[in-house]
Amino acid sequence: MKSGRPQRVVRQRPQPRRARLAGRADAVAPLSPASLLQLMRLASPSLPVGGFSYSEGMESAVDAVLVSDEATAQRWLVDQLRLGLARADLPLVARALAAWRRGDLAHVDGLNRWFATTRETGELLRQAEQMGRSLALWLRHRGAADARLLHLEALQPAPTWPVAFALAAADSGASARDVLVTFAGGWAENMAQAAMKAVPLGQAAAQRILAALAAEIPVAVDTALHLATSGMQAFTPMLAILSARHEEQYSRLFRS
Repeated sequence: MKSGRPQRVVRQRPQPRRARLAGRADAVAPLSPASLLQLMRLASPSLPVGGFSYSEGMESAVDAVLVSDEATAQRWLVDQLRLGLARADLPLVARALAAWRRGDLAHVDGLNRWFATTRETGELLRQAEQMGRSLALWLRHRGAADARLLHLEALQPAPTWPVAFALAAADSGASARDVLVTFAGGWAENMAQAAMKAVPLGQAAAQRILAALAAEIPVAVDTALHLATSGMQAFTPMLAILSARHEEQYSRLFRS
């Protein structure tokens, strides 16, 4: 027999949003300020590796009238992100990052050879090697000399840019996804600057191109993380053709 007295209902106070997120299995811990700042330095166009001196085929595309304004420059760079970085550079950074972190130097050697071999023109290979050497030198001047840096410097025919970048980010504590976003973000900054000079474009147009690339980078990183475990690809024939033409182009601002 039930009592006629009303039952007391105890209402639970809602948990703060931070506590709810902490209980989720898929919650990702935020980067520490030190890790975030280290990644920001690696993504900065002021990093002394010479990235500003390369257009990666953009200047040749302008000469061939494939790129002539903001819209065509944006389309060109989005395609380059999807077809080039997402399928080759970014997956290689992910693999190299894991190899450096577990001390698998033999795998680092193989990745470096693969990247050097898949550069389809002399100037693209020289770019990869020059930026890789410059980043290795920056790491040494920063006081980061250890066995891994010695191995990086000894890589043949030279340390390449993605492999060197992976070592520079290896001790940041950042996830592979964050490191790949950083690599792509630094590339986007340099390419927007190249478009401003080569097309030419104004700063507002360059910022709109950067916004478009920023919207594409997360998808490119997802693709790269999948390919890092299933198989990388390096196949951009039009870029190779334009790069080969650029080597003998009459008037040039950039080294690629």
